[in-house]
Amino acid sequence: MSELKIIFFGTPSFAVDSLHEVNLNYNVECVVTSPDKKSGRGQKINESEVKQYAKEKNIKILQPENLSNKEFINQIEIIQPDLIIVVAFKKLPIEIFSIPKYGAINLHASLLPNYRGAAPINWCLINNEKKTGVTTFYINESIDQGDILLKEEIIISDEDDFGSLYLKLSSIGSKLLVKTINGVATNTLKASKQVLIAKNLKIAPKLSKENTRINWNKPANEIVGKIRGLSPTPGAWTILKNGDNEIRMKVLKAEILNKILNKKVGEILIHNREFHVYSKDSIINCILIQFENKIVMNAKDLINGLKLDENSLIY
Repeated sequence: MSELKIIFFGTPSFAVDSLHEVNLNYNVECVVTSPDKKSGRGQKINESEVKQYAKEKNIKILQPENLSNKEFINQIEIIQPDLIIVVAFKKLPIEIFSIPKYGAINLHASLLPNYRGAAPINWCLINNEKKTGVTTFYINESIDQGDILLKEEIIISDEDDFGSLYLKLSSIGSKLLVKTINGVATNTLKASKQVLIAKNLKIAPKLSKENTRINWNKPANEIVGKIRGLSPTPGAWTILKNGDNEIRMKVLKAEILNKILNKKVGEILIHNREFHVYSKDSIINCILIQFENKIVMNAKDLINGLKLDENSLIY
């Protein structure tokens, strides 16, 4: 099986575990990753985590601006891959995924068909799911809708946030991917159609400014789910109105305290050096907070230098 010629498509750190495992067991001929980005005043060049790994291992790297570019497609055809592997990458055109002998396989960080889309790990937590997992499937022309090869399920811990669950699924997924490749190459693994129950289908749309904002009028368990699902990045955010100032702030860790009655939603209470906010039905203790352009701080430390107006409110 090590003689298989594989092209690996991926960009973020989530894909690195998979690239490492595949590269240990098979012949990764080439890595395709996103073009380098420039950022900051000095326009520093930022390379993707997948590119950094490929450079360390002396694997050929391609960074096309356009996946449908004929020259790029020709480069893939020249390699004559047996298999294409995709982990955390953009949609491939049919001209690419139809090239390999064994097709193209995607690793997705949810139990398909639920949580198709760009942010499956985030939305599982935001929706307070008790379990999640990873799925390998054949790529077709519809995003995350190809025939399923293998799944592996895990229980979501009460302590998990996006950061910890991301690492767990990256590790589990990398090993499931190797198992999938072996099954496909030896013809011992049969794919199955995705079974859809449209009415109950859960989706994982791209995160935006709008859907990452905390709505304090929601039940407390929904608010804490959103905070967990967006921590440590991009962060669930809100606005602190303190006198005439409005400060954008992220809440990165929180817990539900006692139930409340007849309190104003968004009202703040500093109690025992804790930062409490009243939601629709409970008091929420905000444990880790980050003001815009500031470092993440434990609320106990933040409170030391924080002077709140008596009418301060979060919304």
